[in-house]
Amino acid sequence: MNILIASVGKPPKGWMKEGIEEFVSRLKGKFNFEWHVFKNDEQLIAFLSKQREKIFLDPQGKLLSSESFSSLLFHSIERGGATVTFVIGGAEGLPSVLRTEGFLLSLSPMTFTHQMTPLILLEQIYRASEIEKGTLYHK
Repeated sequence: MNILIASVGKPPKGWMKEGIEEFVSRLKGKFNFEWHVFKNDEQLIAFLSKQREKIFLDPQGKLLSSESFSSLLFHSIERGGATVTFVIGGAEGLPSVLRTEGFLLSLSPMTFTHQMTPLILLEQIYRASEIEKGTLYHK
C-alpha cells in the first residue's frame, strides 16, 4: 500500500522530522511513503492532476474519529488502486480549485503549521493501522 504526501512549502525539520521518521519506521512493511514538496500551488495542482485518490487536509474539512479515519484510509487505498495521496496546503492553505477534487479532512478545529501537519497525520495513519490490526495502541 502506498501513501503519497504532497505539500507546498518547506519540509519539516528538527524534532518534527525525527517524529515523522519514527512513524515511517513503525509503518515500514505495511505502507510505502513518498514525499512530494512543491514550491508553489501550480506545481502541486499539476502533480495532483495525475493522482487518483486524494484526501485534502483542511481546517474546514470533516472531523472524524480515529476509527472513522481508519475506515476512510483503508477504503481510499482500495479505491485508489493501493495508493492514496494526502494533500497539505501551504501557509495560505489549499488552493480553492482543489477543494472539490477529493475528500476534505480536518485533523482538528485548531490550526497547525504546514510543517507540523505531516507528523500529526503520520501518527493518525499509524493509529489507523493499529485499529485495523485490532491492537491496544488506540485505547
